[in-house]
Parts: sequence; structure tokens; C-alpha cells
Amino acid sequence: MAVKQYNPTTPARRGMTSQDLSEVTTRKPLKSLVKAGKQKAGRNNTGKITVRHRGGGVKRHYRLVNHAMPANMTLTVEEIEYDPGRSARIARVKDQHGLYHYILADTAMTKGAVIKTGADAPVESSNRMPLASIPVGAQIYAIEINPGRGAQMVRSAGTKAQLMAKEGNYAMVRMPSGEVRRFRLECEASLGVVGNIQHQNVKLGSAGRRRRMGWRPSVHGKAMNPADHPMGGGEGKTGPGRIPKTPWGKPAIGFKTRRRKSTNKMIVRSRHEAKRKR
Repeated sequence: MAVKQYNPTTPARRGMTSQDLSEVTTRKPLKSLVKAGKQKAGRNNTGKITVRHRGGGVKRHYRLVNHAMPANMTLTVEEIEYDPGRSARIARVKDQHGLYHYILADTAMTKGAVIKTGADAPVESSNRMPLASIPVGAQIYAIEINPGRGAQMVRSAGTKAQLMAKEGNYAMVRMPSGEVRRFRLECEASLGVVGNIQHQNVKLGSAGRRRRMGWRPSVHGKAMNPADHPMGGGEGKTGPGRIPKTPWGKPAIGFKTRRRKSTNKMIVRSRHEAKRKR
């Protein structure tokens, strides 16, 4: 897949690129696997904004992707589709019982390919199996955190993890961030790399394109008044005069926000340590 360039007919078009949809085989999704949702605009059930700078954008339908495919399934890829709700492509597959599912599409998936699941599945690209059946050194994606709960990690476009070692009942996996994490050997993962690997190289180019994606403008804190932001005010373009802070007064750089200590035992090496050693 390549990144599509535009002719510089306007200043916005000069730096604009878009994703190549040549790998997408159909434009129409399966109606039974599509769900309509209401625009939340970053608000919770009480109407309070919990995620800033969200709202508007084109109307989108949610694709019901199956992240917990049962074992001993034989799936045939019918179509590769575009999903507006995620960066990766999705594949419409048909199982041996004639039922249709959506799964994440990797770089090796093509129309007509056969995918197998379960501990007895062959070690081939796109097949899904427990970590105990995957050889050390293999590239994997769509990893379960808890056995049977479905894939929760490494699902974005172009991402991949690597199975580093197996010790006792656990497997050591190096995540895309560089973090080395432990997973139970019963947890399942798919072999390969998530598709649409050029997603990170797409340049939006214009503010209007970002608005159509559901993002609203953001304002720098230093451009506000002191009553609106800790870094606001001052004569001209003055510096903050302090460490950068969020609108609510919390440090924005170097402040540890991780609170879930129960999973610390599963992290062998943090992503910060991995970056410092590079």
C-alpha cells in the first residue's frame, strides 16, 4: 500500500496525502454486522465533557468486529473492507457453518485466503492460536490480556509485537512501545502484522479535513488569559515561567499518572526503560 499524493491546486492540497484504498475490495459493508450509534461529542451520560475537542464530523456506523473467535474455526476471507472507526482494515470472513464475521485484516490477508484458529492450527500468517503454540521470535498482533476475553492489545494499523520467550506459565512479549510484558500462555494471538501500515504517514493537510473526522479546534494555554489557564497571560509571547501544566494545574511533563498497580507485576521492562537504552 502506498500513500496517495495530491496536485498542489490549493495551499492545503500541497501537503495533503491520503491512504490508498486499492486493497479494499468492496465499498458496502454487511448490513447484519453494522450498528448505528449516536454522536457523543466527548460527553458522558450526564452531559459533561470528559474528552475535549470532540464533536461534529461525518456520520459513521460501527462495525461489529469479532475479537474473540472460537477455536477450531476455518474462515475464508470474502472481502477486505474499510472501517471508519479504526485505523486498520477489516476482513469479512465466512466460517465453516456459513456465518459471517468481521476480523482485523493483516498484511497477508487477501480475498479467498483461508484462516484457521485453535491450538492445532498451522503456524502460518493470519492464523490464531494460544501463545503456547506460537514459536519464539514470531510477530503477533491482536493479543488477549485475559484468556477468553478477546483481543485487546496491538490492534492499530501497522502494529506488531514479538514473542520473546516462554517461562513457566507465561510468555514474554515485546510490545510496539518497547515494553516487555508477560501474558498467560493460554492467551491467544494472531500471527502477522496489522494491515494499512502506511497509516502513520498520512498528512491531513487542512483543518476542515480534521473537522470532518470529528475533531474540534484546540487552543494553546499560553494564548489564554490567566483566569482560563495556568500558563495564560503575560506581555507578548512570554514563556510560562514555570513547568508546563494542564488546564487543571497538574504537571504536563514528567508527572506519573499510572495508578493501576495491580498489573505492574506483568510488566518486565517499561517502555520508558526501553527508550532510554536506545
